[in-house]
Amino acid sequence: MKILILGGTAEAAELAESLVAAGHAVTTSLAGRTASPRPLAGQVRVGGFGGAAGLEAHLRAEGYQRVIDATHPFAARIAAHAEAACGAASVPRVKLLRPMWEHRPEDTWIEVHSMDMAAALLPSLGRRAFLTIGVNEVAVFAGCGDVFFLVRLLAPAPLPLPDHALIIGRPPFEAADEEVLMRAHGIDVVVTKAAGGAATEGKIAAARALRLPVLMIRRPTPPPGPLAASVEAVLAWITSSDATSPDATSGYGPERRDGIR
Repeated sequence: MKILILGGTAEAAELAESLVAAGHAVTTSLAGRTASPRPLAGQVRVGGFGGAAGLEAHLRAEGYQRVIDATHPFAARIAAHAEAACGAASVPRVKLLRPMWEHRPEDTWIEVHSMDMAAALLPSLGRRAFLTIGVNEVAVFAGCGDVFFLVRLLAPAPLPLPDHALIIGRPPFEAADEEVLMRAHGIDVVVTKAAGGAATEGKIAAARALRLPVLMIRRPTPPPGPLAASVEAVLAWITSSDATSPDATSGYGPERRDGIR
């Protein structure tokens, strides 16, 4: 079967490896934002498609039989484009949406719906923030002049923050290491997207251990269509007789589409 994976996540890499091993013709598409992506099984293409219409044309031209949207939970634009393009081209699609982190009674999560809301609320929560939201929206916090930011990115980048330190790292991150890092920098609040997944859960566990508030930006609601909560569920969907049916996936019911508590 010819399969297109919209990738850029650890789950996408795992899927490519499993599907290639099973004999499928797999191409993983990357946005191209990471300078040195990890090697992937199968074919790799880099760059955008030109919106939903461009993706639809690509699907038709290449003859893909399945599309797996394994992009980041916050990649709302490409998710919407994939839903529209696959619908127009009649190509079955599934969205792999990793489960959210477990909220425990001892956690202090302040959940907001946007980066702007997070930036407005942050100064009331702390003065030394661990900012782990990626590079694209860091500028939203430039107005928080009284806050020091410890920013972690995958690669060096100029940051428009008046008082900050930059560290470079690639997940997974262990909870013990995250706790040492937060103590060393005197962190008193963690700012993160509600990305979920085991690879970055260490900061949540460390904040819990240190009794720090976590300012969390909620996930966007995924587009209509089947959702899978795990790589295993996607693999089952690939072999299902009716891949367009939401019943072909597992791990999410209609009442938990966004995975947010």
